[in-house]
Amino acid sequence: MSPTAQAPSTPRAPAASPDEQPSAHRVLKSVALLLARHEIRSLRRWFDDFDRDILLPILLGEIALHNIGALQNGVARRSGTRIGKAHPVNAEVPAALINSLKPCNAYSIAAATGLPRETVRRKIVRLIELGWIHRRDNGHLFITEGALEEFGTMLSSRALAELLETADHARRLLGEDD
Repeated sequence: MSPTAQAPSTPRAPAASPDEQPSAHRVLKSVALLLARHEIRSLRRWFDDFDRDILLPILLGEIALHNIGALQNGVARRSGTRIGKAHPVNAEVPAALINSLKPCNAYSIAAATGLPRETVRRKIVRLIELGWIHRRDNGHLFITEGALEEFGTMLSSRALAELLETADHARRLLGEDD
């Protein structure tokens, strides 16, 4: 066949109406709806758990990820960031825990979240008042043991069970399409 010759056209099936969408597309829509419901339920709970301030769990989560993420990734702490005892005025942070955490500050949290620094500073003050964050004199922020206990328990009980149930439901929906 010459480069200018076209292949004979084959008849195409008429486009499916919206009611006759392919099964795979319908399944993906069902999974997307399932995941959206899960996320909305989760966001509502976080909103209620944090006195209707949705930025607080975002900031607490970012601080925790900065602190604990270094442990999980095996990142060694720099000797210049060594931390002493926590001030008893704020929530207690055991020395063994704080010495293994990677510090962060309001600037790094603002950069990570894209929120204005002043907003981050105000919200950090509230997290300190709640006893979930400890701020050192040098501005380093650490999640407290109380926050780890409170939210670790919450995640392992309610949220984790719901996430696993949602994942199982999504797998079943996706398996129906096989």
